[in-house]
Amino acid sequence: MDKNLLTDLKDSLKGELLVDKLSKVLYSTDASVYRKIPIAVAYPKTVADIKTLVRFANGNQVGLIPRTAGTSLAGQCVGEGIVVDVSKYFTKIIHLDEKKKQITVQPGVIRDELNQFLKPYGLFFGPNTSTSNRCMIGGMVGNNSSGTTSIQYGVTREKVVSLKTVLSDGSEAEFKAVSVSDFQDKTNENTFEGNIYKNIYKELSSNEVQENILREFPKKEIHRRNTGYAVDALLNNSIFGGSSANFNLCQLLSGSEGTLAFTTEITVQLDDIPPKFAAMVVTHYKTLEDCLSDVSPVMNHGLHLCEMMDKVILDCTKNNRAQLANRFFVEDDPAALLMLEVRADSESELEAQVNSLLATINVSGLSYANPILKGPDIYKAVELRKAGLGLLGNMVGDRKAVACIEDTAVAVDDLKDFIGEFTEIMRGYGQDAVYYAHAGAGELHLRPILNLKKSSDVSLFRSITTDVAKLTKKYRGSFSGEHGDGIVRAEFIPLMIGEENYGLLKRIKTYFDPRNIFNPGKIVDPYPMDESLRYVVDRKEPEIKTLMDFSDSEGILKAAEKCNGSGDCRKTEHAAGAMCPSYHATRNEKHTTRARANALREFMTDPDQPNPFDHEELKEVLDLCLSCKACSSECPSNVDIATLKAEFLYQYQEANGYSLRSKLFAYNTQLNQLGSKVSGLTNWVYGSELLSGLAKRITGVAKERTLPRVYKFNFDAYLRKFQETTLANKRKVVLYIDEFTQYLDIELGKDAIEVLVRLGYEVELFYAESGRTFISKGFLKQARKLAVRNVVKLKTVVAAGYPIIGLEPSAVLTFRDEYKRLVDDPETVNAIAISSFLIEEFLSAEIQKGEITPENFSTEPRTIKIHTHCHQKSLSNQKVTFDVLNLPVNHQVTIISSGCCGMAGSFGYEKEHYEVSMQVGELKLFPAIRKTAPEVVVAANGTSCRHQIHDGTQREALHPISILKLALAD
Repeated sequence: MDKNLLTDLKDSLKGELLVDKLSKVLYSTDASVYRKIPIAVAYPKTVADIKTLVRFANGNQVGLIPRTAGTSLAGQCVGEGIVVDVSKYFTKIIHLDEKKKQITVQPGVIRDELNQFLKPYGLFFGPNTSTSNRCMIGGMVGNNSSGTTSIQYGVTREKVVSLKTVLSDGSEAEFKAVSVSDFQDKTNENTFEGNIYKNIYKELSSNEVQENILREFPKKEIHRRNTGYAVDALLNNSIFGGSSANFNLCQLLSGSEGTLAFTTEITVQLDDIPPKFAAMVVTHYKTLEDCLSDVSPVMNHGLHLCEMMDKVILDCTKNNRAQLANRFFVEDDPAALLMLEVRADSESELEAQVNSLLATINVSGLSYANPILKGPDIYKAVELRKAGLGLLGNMVGDRKAVACIEDTAVAVDDLKDFIGEFTEIMRGYGQDAVYYAHAGAGELHLRPILNLKKSSDVSLFRSITTDVAKLTKKYRGSFSGEHGDGIVRAEFIPLMIGEENYGLLKRIKTYFDPRNIFNPGKIVDPYPMDESLRYVVDRKEPEIKTLMDFSDSEGILKAAEKCNGSGDCRKTEHAAGAMCPSYHATRNEKHTTRARANALREFMTDPDQPNPFDHEELKEVLDLCLSCKACSSECPSNVDIATLKAEFLYQYQEANGYSLRSKLFAYNTQLNQLGSKVSGLTNWVYGSELLSGLAKRITGVAKERTLPRVYKFNFDAYLRKFQETTLANKRKVVLYIDEFTQYLDIELGKDAIEVLVRLGYEVELFYAESGRTFISKGFLKQARKLAVRNVVKLKTVVAAGYPIIGLEPSAVLTFRDEYKRLVDDPETVNAIAISSFLIEEFLSAEIQKGEITPENFSTEPRTIKIHTHCHQKSLSNQKVTFDVLNLPVNHQVTIISSGCCGMAGSFGYEKEHYEVSMQVGELKLFPAIRKTAPEVVVAANGTSCRHQIHDGTQREALHPISILKLALAD
């Protein structure tokens, strides 16, 4: 397209229009297997912007692809026109009508955040997808989403009251319930909207058309049905012989995937918050057939949730750090299990429901275990189920569970027979499949495991999809239950509803969108389902050499390709977890884990560039990665962008040179060592506004930052002083004096020595630079050299069975993490990894053994708020810090739900990153600390975190070990 046209369009928008290569690449995929490069990406700010985009599309025959979170599994959000992302600016909650239990929102409002807003009113929006912490109401309407709660609260189509839209001629229209007389008035209007009503009436008035729809569309009892446009739902109105008094075209627009109109406001019907008391019975089965046999009888119990997970999904959860703890209820090794939730207004009523459900389960006798979960345990189980689809991306190699037939829905009574025939189809192809189901709704997420980089498997992709479509038609099921038709299933709509009905859908599309500008290639006249795939088929994979070892993913490219686009990294700071802090601050897709992985995949396979890492686009997309490592545990596919960034920085700098500032930060330990020799002079310079300001300008450090003081201290002498006066009665431990403790946080080292010795441990000191600063700045040769040296030194320590205790999380956890990729001695490195502990981990374990008791500490009252380091959240857990600080009597301890502090080593010092660094801190951490009284003790175990808290709130945070030292009994 002519660049001048796009420039003119950009100038006419109040929002943004992105035409750079990187932005187009990032929006070329969603959570599906498809890839189409758009001509531009728009972030409209106003309805007027959307109208401008519609005029441009009409005048230049360009498609508009509406997008919110971009988590579509069927390819709805990819296309060759302009991707219109409303997730950034169309995010307002407009009006709540408590009396009617209705709320009006813009399409970019996140489902879970809407329910957080509604909770004080005792209301909630029922449809609940697995992506609910980042999916948006606009996308839910476009897909007619349903989720786990649909068996109790219905699907999105049933909740939509009205939609304000921009039509394809640029006019605005609000679709809502209209009476028979109002409908007739609409058909008489000489407007674009009026013509839509007129033509809908003309099409659906025919008895023959109605009969054909009722005969060919999915069975009415299947409430999850999104095959094409929901013209069957319109027949429920009295105008066409149905029982409903009002006619509402929202039923047609829901599930239309943005192909008919562009939605700007949505009003939905709400429900009362579910009954307070809940229990979940999790039935375990030795065979899939047994599991499916129980679905129909248990559905007679008014369940709030009836979900199935099979062994493949359950096995995936074993390798995910975030989900491992949520497997607590899984007994032995089930082939499948059902998660059955009941709710009641009282404990006695709940008990009666549980007993009734168990009686039904016992009649069949098919399950071998039926644990009952209550309270927070239900949430953990639901989180495990929610993570299921994303966890499939964790499969190592090119064979993946492919979303193509994963959305079939049949009547519950047909479920077992359908699965039986489905299994036979898969056996015929010699294929394995994943069974993951909203069983109570008759919907199965069935995924063949294919390698779509091979033409032979692409052929299977089509063949399997075709055969399962035919099978679904045999049972009069819906081929698109809740994930939509998109690209992958739209080709099969004529098969599913018949050619005559398909012709009707095409005409309806023309009435709404005669120039085909709204999301072309979806539902009618679709793109081929086996083209425009994410990977080039049968292309020889590039050999990409790396310094770090990525063999666990079969190379760095496949490590990036593990990202399947599920978009967990798009959750905001209002959701649990720390991923992804730069997205939290900016709300730009570019600063998500998904964007970084997609960019690495795209540019590392660029055939026009001999060096796969030498791309400015990669430098740009990774620039705001804080290397917090949240993605390595919170991403269902464990895509560790921090490690990928370290490798990229090394490769890029090897080609383009290392900057002075990068060298200064990387060699920070050596500089601190030199500075500590004349610490008085060094600290005087750092404290001088003039001299420190000059140094900051020269080195590119933000002028607002304070510089850390450096010190020289003899820890060996300090240790001897305490050991001479205190008798060791417990085992020997090795206290790791890392580079930060040795030169910056000497008081911390002193406190750790005192606490450990006074608690009766024999302490040996180990001095070493971890290599953290080298890793974070991409100086991997230097990091590897240090790692090898440290591994050699620690080999005898672990052989002797001594625990290695660290104070700075980013340093000691390097032994568990990056050393495995830097040192070619897996046996020793693994031994060191399992012998290395945060000091809180070690003390917590000792408390559990009874080696440390409250009697070791005073009873002085303290109120403590904890902020933990991001690497601890990712590679360990926060509870150990809580447990340790909660041991002394009269300690009142809470964990701040804070995510990342925003400092992230050198990141927050760098002048171009200072603003984002502080924005991250201001999201949750700074406000939480400012709310605390001055006497409240703030605990933070990361040196960067403590510095950030000081700069952001002027509060002094203490390491947990320093708080324990204050609490030691005399």
